[in-house]
Amino acid sequence: MELSTNTIAQFQDMTGQNEPNGTDSDVYVAKPTEGAYFDDGREMELLHFIYDSPSIAEIRGSPTKVLQAIDEYGRTKAYMMNVGNKKGEIVTNLIAELKPQTMVELGGYIGYSAILFGDAVKKAGGKRYYSLERNPGFAAVIMALVDLAGLSDVVKVIVGPSAESIKRLHADGTLKHIDLMFLDHYKPAYTSDLKLCEHLKLISPGSVMAADNVVHPGNPPYLDYVRSSVAEKRENSAKEGNGNDNEDLEWMGRTKNQYHKRVAKENISTDIKGNPNLKYDSKLIKSFEPTGEPDGVEVTRCVGEETD
Repeated sequence: MELSTNTIAQFQDMTGQNEPNGTDSDVYVAKPTEGAYFDDGREMELLHFIYDSPSIAEIRGSPTKVLQAIDEYGRTKAYMMNVGNKKGEIVTNLIAELKPQTMVELGGYIGYSAILFGDAVKKAGGKRYYSLERNPGFAAVIMALVDLAGLSDVVKVIVGPSAESIKRLHADGTLKHIDLMFLDHYKPAYTSDLKLCEHLKLISPGSVMAADNVVHPGNPPYLDYVRSSVAEKRENSAKEGNGNDNEDLEWMGRTKNQYHKRVAKENISTDIKGNPNLKYDSKLIKSFEPTGEPDGVEVTRCVGEETD
């Protein structure tokens, strides 16, 4: 894939460098500008691609080789909406720093992040990586690839809508605290699901969130929330509703309808106000999509709680 002049200009804007590291052979097939870019059979084709590989014996039990096989499919066969190794490194560095005992991801897709981050959690001495995926077909792919990578002892796949899964895991005592959370699911649900985790006290001082795709396609309501002061959040919380912008999805463009094939209408909870007293230190770490397009991960650290 040859990077467009516009893409390189965006990159120079973001970083001051001329172009991304790596070569054309490193990048994925471009995301289609129209039509389906996932849930059209490519996820099952990926499984066949990997399990039919002449190197399957070497791939089995190796998280690195499973990821390499997924990347090969993304480069040579079809676009895959994975976090990729460049943005993935931001999160694996966080895992090495934080050594989380419990990590949660919202949105598992085909398991790239579950394998990459689950392996890092295991190496850091962590106990459990929960991958929450609403689509049972995708969840089955995650389970197959996690098993192939030899990570079933650490990675647990939870099937169902993110908010319902969070509530269920909390109610049955399975999930008591989130050390590190990776958000990569339906973009308007980032803020509401974070507020739900605050409300359930799963997020507290010491917790860290890493949110993908905050540059492309972007997520203004989430960034506004995690970058707001306690005073600003209190003011918004006191207003009618809960002060989020999830009802107006125009900022999402094409992505807002990405699940319409399976779900007629997304139901985003707006009745939970979270905990506006939590203090966040949040910053954008700039990086790239696997296609070479500029993107970034918002890393948000919960640094305290104001009681006054």
